[in-house]
Order: sequence, then C-alpha cells, then structure tokens
Amino acid sequence: MLSKKTQYALKALGYLSAKYGEGPVLISEISTKKKIPIKFLESILLELKQGGILDSKKGKGGGYFLRNHPKKTSLATAIRMVGGPIALIPCVSLNFFEKCADCDEAVCGLNKAMIITRDATLKILEKKSLVDLMDVET
Repeated sequence: MLSKKTQYALKALGYLSAKYGEGPVLISEISTKKKIPIKFLESILLELKQGGILDSKKGKGGGYFLRNHPKKTSLATAIRMVGGPIALIPCVSLNFFEKCADCDEAVCGLNKAMIITRDATLKILEKKSLVDLMDVET
C-alpha cells in the first residue's frame, strides 16, 4: 500500500505535470488544488527537488516545476524516491534488499511469489510516467 506521503507526492507530481511548461507553481496552489497539507507538501517537494525530479525558483514568480518533461520520469522512480521500495517484502527488493532472518530464500514460497509480484508491478510502473498522473476532466 502506498503511504499517504507517497500518495501526496504523486498527486503533486500529477498537478505539476499538467502545468509543465507554464513556469513555476506556488506550493499554496498545489496544496489548495490537491488538498494536501501545506507543511507536509513543503517537505515532499523539497525531497523531490533534492532527488532531481523537481527544480524551484525563488522570489516573485517563483515556485516548483518539473526538471524534465513528465514523460521522462517513470512512476517507479518517483515512488522509490519518496516511498522507498516497491517490493512488498525486503528480501525481494531490488534497491532496498534486506535478507530475512527467519527463512531461506532459496526454498521460501513467499519469496518466490513476491518476486513475481514485484516484477509484474515494476513492469507497469517503469512504463508509466508522470504524464499518467494528470487528472482527466470529464
């Protein structure tokens, strides 16, 4: 399950994707439009900036904006940056691997099932980009 922090990050990235090319967007605008607490949003956007997904401009006309076109950042990259591993258990994580203390991965059925789950999830999240987070108006 995605944490609230990760959900907020993805909502903010979707909003910034829709505004791509229009210039910096104020934190207060993102907070209001996406109903994200502003203090929490500030720390999330700073983390995304430090990770290289966002950039910012200070002063009048300032705010946050995507560093690259939304198509160039996968959902897997964004989720890992703010939410950590995509794998459901640490012993199958590609980037955050931790050996289980209580089992042998070579024979563990849970490990085998979660590897398949991880691979299927990654196949989707690596193909999807920030463009896919933009709200669709009906």
